[in-house]
This record gives sequence, C-alpha cells and structure tokens, in this order.
Amino acid sequence: MIQIVFQNSDFVVVEKPDGLDFHSTPQKPPGLAVLVQQQLQQPVYPVHRLDKMTSGLVIFALTKSAAQQFERLFRLHQVEKIYLAISTQKPRKKQGWVKGDMVAARRGSWKLTKDLSNPAMTQFISQNTQPHERWFLLKPLTGKTHQLRVALKSLGSPIAGDQRYANSDSAKEEDRGYLHAYALRFEWQGQTFEWVCQPTQGVRFLSDAGQRPLAAWQDPFVHFVKGIRN
Repeated sequence: MIQIVFQNSDFVVVEKPDGLDFHSTPQKPPGLAVLVQQQLQQPVYPVHRLDKMTSGLVIFALTKSAAQQFERLFRLHQVEKIYLAISTQKPRKKQGWVKGDMVAARRGSWKLTKDLSNPAMTQFISQNTQPHERWFLLKPLTGKTHQLRVALKSLGSPIAGDQRYANSDSAKEEDRGYLHAYALRFEWQGQTFEWVCQPTQGVRFLSDAGQRPLAAWQDPFVHFVKGIRN
C-alpha cells in the first residue's frame, strides 16, 4: 500500500518509497503512478516525478483540469519543494547556491557547467552530524532532471548511495540512495497547502545522529527565500 498523505477532489499527495520506479516499464513491477491509480481506483495524472532512489512527497492530479493548473504552477515555480540528502563527503561550501547549465553526459547522466543561459538553481544549507556524514536541506528553484544529484556532486559531496553520481563501490555499501522529498507548499484555490514528511526508510535517515538536523529543520521553509533569485 502506498501511504496517502492528503486527498481531496482535485489532487492526492502520497509518500513514495525509495527504490520504486515512478512509471511502469515492461518486465518490471508496476511503478508508483500505476500503484496509486490501482489503490484509488480512479485515474491519476502525474504532474511531477521523483527518481527511483528518491523517497517522499509526490502530487498526482485527479482531474485533467487540475493537472493543467498544476502544470502552470510548476512552470511558474509556484510549487515550493524541499529535499533532504546525506553525503559522506565534505562539501566545498556549507551553504549557498549551486547554479549552472546542465548538459547531457554519458549513459544518461548530466553534468553542471559554468554557463548560465538556462541554469539549474538550487539553494542549500548543511549540517555535520558525525564523522564522514553531512546532511543537506535542498531547495531547487528549477526542475531539471537529476538537478539535486548533480548539484551535490558539483560540490564534491555526491549523495550517499547514488550509484550514478557517487563512487560506485561506496554507493553499493549503502542501503538506499539518500535523497528524500521532505516538504511541499503551494497555493490552491486561495488556500495554502503545506506538508512536511519525515523519512521512514534508510539506516542513516533513522539514526540517532540524524535527530539533530531533523529537529533543526522541522519547519524547513523558514530557511529559504521564496521564488527565483538571479
């Protein structure tokens, strides 16, 4: 069963488990979108997605009209998303912005460049929890493919367990990829909707060392500016 966080007549917010594909593919178990549709016994319309390794909050529209409205909200950067991540590597800087154009690299990967013609933009803060472990609170201001994974790699702190962007041997030692869609906020028909979803999977996320950043980031929105900053 997929955990339902919120549901009304327009949309549903669910908690995606890590390791689950978003879309279904041949010869593999059903993906998140199909599972949610089967569970609700009605059509659902994806309006954004999470990578297979990423857990946390996902919105599905329940009508075509609502899907169109969400498309506009995402296009105008009016859906605030905040993520948790863990790295075992010290970053080049502990907080600030990662900005740059993203270009395709080998085998489906992406890389960050210094150009700013159509940049991916991510604001972040971080906190050391124990030796060789740093937690990150990340707010993407744009929605590029693999944006957060590439941003942390560019800081010298690839996400623990990320088998695409981290060292493959160390990544295989982790029990999951440590990226979690932690919080969502947006305006819908004159009402503000907001959710914060604690991670429920992963040894590092559930460890005693993680309680300090989780306590400090209970209201993650206060740590970031709202909207696009040039």
